[in-house]
Amino acid sequence: MNYIADSLIIAVLTYRRPEDLQSAIPALLDQVGKSPLPTHILVIDNDPDGGAASTVSGFDDPRLRYVHEPTPGIAAARNRALTESRDTALLVFIDDDEVPSENWLASLLETYRTSGAAAVVGPVISEYARVPDPWVAAGEFFKRRRLPTGTPLTVAATNNLLLDLDQIRALELRFDDRFGLSGGSDTLFTRHIATSGRKMVWCDEAVVVDRVPEGRLTREWVLRRAFRSGNGWSRVTLELSGSIGDRVLNRAKLLGAGGIRLLGGLGRFGAGVIVRSQRHQSKGLRTAARGAGMASGSFGYVYSEYKRNSQI
Repeated sequence: MNYIADSLIIAVLTYRRPEDLQSAIPALLDQVGKSPLPTHILVIDNDPDGGAASTVSGFDDPRLRYVHEPTPGIAAARNRALTESRDTALLVFIDDDEVPSENWLASLLETYRTSGAAAVVGPVISEYARVPDPWVAAGEFFKRRRLPTGTPLTVAATNNLLLDLDQIRALELRFDDRFGLSGGSDTLFTRHIATSGRKMVWCDEAVVVDRVPEGRLTREWVLRRAFRSGNGWSRVTLELSGSIGDRVLNRAKLLGAGGIRLLGGLGRFGAGVIVRSQRHQSKGLRTAARGAGMASGSFGYVYSEYKRNSQI
């Protein structure tokens, strides 16, 4: 099997999740052992206290490297991964609370080899720390897309993402620090890839499993995440507007689309109350929360989901 790259880094961004990291690293080392390319794991610790250092050093493996990025925000950690990979051909992002499937890396690489894409994206499947509240389950808040391998994409997250760094460097792309504490820097980054004309494709075989903790299985958390998603989408869309006129037009479109989702979602929720349907209630509020986020983002409001306590 011939690859058009000669080196690879798997970047794991972490923030105060020692137990998750302890579980993820052995699975990633197993992937390194099966990789057809020279491959290393890079753990980027975004904890100002550098709390992950002892966890990483405990493995005492030369294929595993630790760096401390104290600048708050996920964009800073993502940019540190790009900086640390300056002499590397391929960079793969995975979250610290995810575990790869057996053929994860091989599948990403095969799709990259056959497509020549600037980015290859894989699916994330959720497993839960406990059985979710029936209301949360009915809303399908953790259900993510699955697509045929090779499907072109226009946007992606970094929780399962391979980047061809030669193509990324040619675009001079970095993650925008203004989205570091709000989320959305990956959305903006990957939308830039797509709008540049570079190829970004799906690999359905490259599955990772996301371990959802109890704290995220509440109605309040999932609705806040839906709001943040809508808020970030509007902010990214406005950032990509090419002129003042485009920005004004997009602001109006986002406000209208957000308002429609807000009113439609509330209507579905009300109908769900009348017919006693948890599915309609939860999906209605999910739509309404995303719509409210879109509308607020169209006005420039920034919802900082990742704001640290010391910054409140």
